[in-house]
Order: sequence, then C-alpha cells, then structure tokens
Amino acid sequence: MGAHSESVPVSENAGGESPIELIEPMEVTEAVADAAAPEREIDVAVGDDLVEVKNLTVKFGGLVALDNVSFTIKRGEILGLIGPNGAGKTTCFNAMTGVYKPTSGQVLLEGGLLNGMKQHKITRAGLARTFQNIRLFGEMTALENVAVGLDARHKTSVVGALLRLPRHKAEERSAIERGMALLEFVGIAEHAGSLARNLSYGSQRRLEIARALATDPKLLCLDEPAAGFNPAEKEDLMALIRTIRNDGYTVLLIEHDMKLVMGVTDRIVVLEFGKKIADDVPSVIREDPKVVSAYLGEPEDDFA
Repeated sequence: MGAHSESVPVSENAGGESPIELIEPMEVTEAVADAAAPEREIDVAVGDDLVEVKNLTVKFGGLVALDNVSFTIKRGEILGLIGPNGAGKTTCFNAMTGVYKPTSGQVLLEGGLLNGMKQHKITRAGLARTFQNIRLFGEMTALENVAVGLDARHKTSVVGALLRLPRHKAEERSAIERGMALLEFVGIAEHAGSLARNLSYGSQRRLEIARALATDPKLLCLDEPAAGFNPAEKEDLMALIRTIRNDGYTVLLIEHDMKLVMGVTDRIVVLEFGKKIADDVPSVIREDPKVVSAYLGEPEDDFA
C-alpha cells in the first residue's frame, strides 16, 4: 500500500476565498504502512459505491429513530455523518453494524446484504467500528487488544490451537508482528506491553482504532473518536484518520465537532430527527440553509 505524506485538498470556507486549514497526514514509514495494511482484495473500483444504505428505518416501539434514510459511501473517501444530538447518527451506525436490527431497508457492502447478519460476521465481511464509549479489554495489554482484532482473520481451528499446529504458530507470529506494526501506525507502539486501562484517554482511542484496523476492514466506522479531546489532540487524531484513508481504507465518521468534520471529510451526510436533510461536499453543506437551521443554538464558531 505504501505511506503517504502529502496533504489532501479539502473544502473552502464559508466565503469561498481561502481553504480551511489543511490537516496533514502523519508521517508513516513505508515499511510500517505496508505491515499495517497488507494487500486487501476489494473488487470495487476506486470511486464506485462500496456501501449502500437504502431506505433504512429503525423504530423503537412508537419512536422512529431513523426514517427512510438512504446514502452511499464511495471507496476511498472519508464520509462524515453529522446532525444535532438525537438526530439518529449512532442509531444509523448501530443498524449498519448489526447492533440494531433495521425495521426496514437494506445495508449493502459491495453488493452483499448485511441485514440479519451477526455483528462478528459483519466485521468479518469487512465493516469494522469503534464506539463512542471506549470498549477495550482493560486487563489485557495494548498488543493483546490488537491481537483480538487480528483473530477475526485467523483460520486455525480450535483443535489446531490446542495442539499448537504449525498454522497456529505461524498465525501467532504474524499477529505479534502485525500487531506491533498497527500500534506503531497509530502512534502508540511504546505502550504495547501496557495494560489498556493504564493508557491515557487519547492512547485508548488510538488503541481502539488499531484494533478495528486489525480486522482488515473495507470500511472503518468511527463513532465520535475525538470526544473529550482538547484542540491539539483533535488535530492529531484527524491527521491519523487522513493517514488511514491515504493507506487505502474508506472511513465513515460520526463527529460532533463541526470544524473538524468540515476540515477532514470529502463528503457529508446530515441527519435531523432521523431523516436525511443534506448530502454534499463540505463547502456546500456549510452554506445549506436546512443544515444551518438544524444547528441553531450551537455556538456560532462551530461552522468557522
């Protein structure tokens, strides 16, 4: 895959006079990038639809949390999914990843239907996610947490593992090597032997991303990864997300910080009260009257 260090153009500001400050990808060596992102067989050509969300509806009793929402995610892009609190963003994530069963509608990955599949099978199919509330194994080391993600791709049988057959040993070695590469890729390799619960909040966020990447996803779904971060930490995290995309991944991002969303995404889908109200590039979204109206009451500099 190879590493990338050049910045990627992003949308213009509200006046259209100068671009939003670019978020540079992290510096990642070629060897680390290749080890972290091995060859993945993805048949969809760059720019084609990787994921299709069709008329997705989720109801909880009489409450309609998601109402007939449709959008696509193209291979190689960073798509932002935004909206005010209670708009249905996380519900959409949960319906896509098997946490919730859609009331109606479809989620397709490379043309294959994900509806009705168990969460671990959706992950194996190529759709991995992080959570707004960090979900790590606190009593396991950082490397062991990543190894859990790598296990999704292992083929050793239970008998093979018990007998420690050659394939199992080879997969163990591979897990250690790639696990370390992924930790270095997200910038926390020095914490490989530390228990997850002892890591800083920012490092735990990065570890969760590394574990999701370990499953070799076709689509990486990030649920508010910058929640609780200060401005400098947010900028570093957005740089990591752009590095991830530059290394061949497609990213779906839920994020409440509008300034960061505008600066790092290629396209944005906006939800309000469970319905889609906009779907366009950041420079158009920031000027859309429906979007501005939906965010009334938010600080004015959210769109700056």
